[in-house]
Order: sequence, then C-alpha cells, then structure tokens
Amino acid sequence: MVAPVAKEDRLRWDERYTSRGPAAAAEVQAPGFLGPYADVFPTVGKALDVACGQGVGSVWLAHRGLEVWGFDISEVAIGQARDLAQRNGVGDRCHFDVVDLDDGLPAGPPVDVILSHKFRDRHLDHAIIARLAAGGLLAIAVLSEVGAAPGPFRAAPGELAAAFAELELVAAGEGQGYAWLLARA
Repeated sequence: MVAPVAKEDRLRWDERYTSRGPAAAAEVQAPGFLGPYADVFPTVGKALDVACGQGVGSVWLAHRGLEVWGFDISEVAIGQARDLAQRNGVGDRCHFDVVDLDDGLPAGPPVDVILSHKFRDRHLDHAIIARLAAGGLLAIAVLSEVGAAPGPFRAAPGELAAAFAELELVAAGEGQGYAWLLARA
C-alpha cells in the first residue's frame, strides 16, 4: 500500500508533468550547471538519475554512452522519460522506474555517475556516496537559501559541500536560489 504522503506527492507530480507535456527532443542537453563540465563525465559505464522527471538528464547521459537507470515518483514523468529516450534513439540504454525515494535509494551495484537535478533528500546522502564506484562522479543541484528565502526544500549555505565532504570536489557554486556540486568518489 502506498503511504498517504507518497500518494499525495505522486498525484501532485503527475498533475505537474501532465500539464507540462512531454519534453521536446531539442531540450536534451546537460542540465545548465553542468555545461562547462560536460567533458568530466565518462562516456562508458552506468549512471543513476535520481528523481529524473521527464528524463532529459538521463537521455543526455545515454547520448554520452552511459547505461542509465532513472527513477521518479511520478508515473506520468516516467512515461514521458521512456518516450523521450525512444524518440532520441537511446531507449536501449535507458531504464526508467517509478520509485518512492522515501523508501530510500533503490538497491543495486556501484555506478559511475549519479545525477540529481533539483531534488534534495538529506536522508539519501550516505546512500548516494556509498553507491558511487571508485572514481564515480556525483552531480547534484538543488534549490538553495543563498540568494533566496529559506524553505523546507532549500539547501542552507554550504550544505552540499558539507554533506558530500568525503568526496573530492570538482566544482561547486551557490547563488540566486540555486546550489550545485560536482564531486568524485
């Protein structure tokens, strides 16, 4: 049975993605914060796209040559992600599932890349670090209190750097209500 909060989250996100419609093939590119760092991403290996939404990041990673597993709480988003991967010719390298991350990060082998764009759950930090293969790359971007009002889904100043301090920092930034970090295991 789906917990009431998870069910409410799923319905809210399903409505949001239904109203948005599917992502256009032209939208498939690295999330903005990664643009200058695209060359540090591997071109082979396995990746996770945490809270993948419509799958734009997953498809971008698959175009680079990675095998990608994307998951999200929204069934609508997962359907759109599968469709986007097929339309972009990488459906064979993308696997998508509906997952409630309140239950934790799904089990599986270590991966070479973890992408988490505009999603933050502090309870997953240790699981994310543990899931990275040696030399694996974490790319995370979240809403931030830096340059914006505080809120329950916004990272405090320095929060990402502190949460992932055991990883080797590649690059990071905070400002205008957004924080991001790129780090290696």
